[in-house]
Amino acid sequence: MSTGTVRVERVVTSGTFSLDGETFDVDNNVWLVGDDEEVLIVDAAHDARTIREAVADRRVTAIVCTHAHDDHIDAAAELAELTGAPVLLHPDDLELWSATHPDRAPDGELKDGQRITVAGIELQVIHNPGHTWGSCSLYASFLDAVFTGDTLFHGGPGATGRSYSDRPTIKASIRDRLLTLPGDTDVHTGHGEDTTIAAERPHIPSP
Repeated sequence: MSTGTVRVERVVTSGTFSLDGETFDVDNNVWLVGDDEEVLIVDAAHDARTIREAVADRRVTAIVCTHAHDDHIDAAAELAELTGAPVLLHPDDLELWSATHPDRAPDGELKDGQRITVAGIELQVIHNPGHTWGSCSLYASFLDAVFTGDTLFHGGPGATGRSYSDRPTIKASIRDRLLTLPGDTDVHTGHGEDTTIAAERPHIPSP
């Protein structure tokens, strides 16, 4: 049985993001959600051992991938080996995943509406296509928080204009599936600073 205060911890890792023949230096937010005994990892970016050190001696229940751009999954296979935790990904991003990990499939699928439990709380999977077709957010109502990967940032939607992405789709996905959350919900993003749902509503105009 898990004990202690359920909390959110940020680990920032650095590396590169490559797609469509371009490569960029990036800093990624890796999120740990849990208590003193068990934790869920949101995105396995760049440095499996740094993430493992932040986990310390806690049990990892799952490694959840918000999407399969390489900067969010490049450490997933190694981190799964270090922790024994399953890697979960929405199946619409399997093609992207296989470009980074051709010899290792995810261990399970994320599905819209799925509930994932850690440290006695539930996180709900919200399918948010647009940045990639399989992009997902995780909503933790107990914590008044949502983990949006690269779908919603401080200042508006994540990038489109690359393969596997579409601007109208991401805007509709955010408007219909995220902006309906309570305004004081903290938005924990894949890069950069946090924001809130209320702060981002003006950046997503109605169609």
